[in-house]
Formats: sequence, C-alpha cells, structure tokens
Amino acid sequence: MNDNGRTRVFVYGTLLSGEPNSHLLERGDLVSEATTEPSFELVSLGAFPAMVAGGETAVRGEVYAVDRWTITAMDHLEGHPRFYRREPIRLDDGTEVLAYLLSGEQAAGRTKIASGDWRRFSQTRVCKYPHRKERWT
Repeated sequence: MNDNGRTRVFVYGTLLSGEPNSHLLERGDLVSEATTEPSFELVSLGAFPAMVAGGETAVRGEVYAVDRWTITAMDHLEGHPRFYRREPIRLDDGTEVLAYLLSGEQAAGRTKIASGDWRRFSQTRVCKYPHRKERWT
C-alpha cells in the first residue's frame, strides 16, 4: 500500500481520470487501471457510486499513488469516516490498496451496478433534464 511515502488508492467513481472530481488526484500518479477481487457490490447513489464489501462483483477503476495531502483531500470529499470509510481492499492480482467503502446498511435499496463499471453505467444513463449539460439524473 505504501510506495515511497505515497499511498496506493483505488478509485472507481467521480475520482476516475476525466470525471468531475479527478482534479483532486493532480498531485498523484496513475499507477494502473485495476479491478478488485469479485467480493464487492457497486451501487448508484445518483451522481456518484459506492462500493460495498461482501458482494460478488469485481469493480473496475484506477490505482493512484498519492501523498498525505491528497489523502486528506479525498477523506474530506468522501466524508471519511462518517460517510465512506477508507479501508484496505484486495485487487484481482492480489495487491492490497486503500479504497473508500460504504456500509451495506447505507447502500440498502440502491440500484446495483452489475457490471462493476461506473463509467459504463453513467454513460448509458439518460438525463431527465435534456437542456442541462450534466449526464446525471
């Protein structure tokens, strides 16, 4: 998880490159695209997703090596530890990284993203307000 004083973090939603919050990772280095072990659920919370431990889905995302400043900014965005919780997870290649997870109780009743791919899911959604430029419903 630690890479020369930098922490490896798995992102899977609005922090992905090109997504609305990717600017928070400007000080980080993209290590690779990655997929988790198939032991999670990915759900939609509307404009952003949440990953929940205990499912059977492999979630697609990216791994970044980030400094302490970036972790602090990410914690603030994700509401750690009151909303999302930053926890170690395992990727499909056995690598351990950190990720932000939501509890099963918090995700109950939300739309499951069976593909485990937020980008694919969000690109296929139809905006309820066509005059707006955002793609979210």
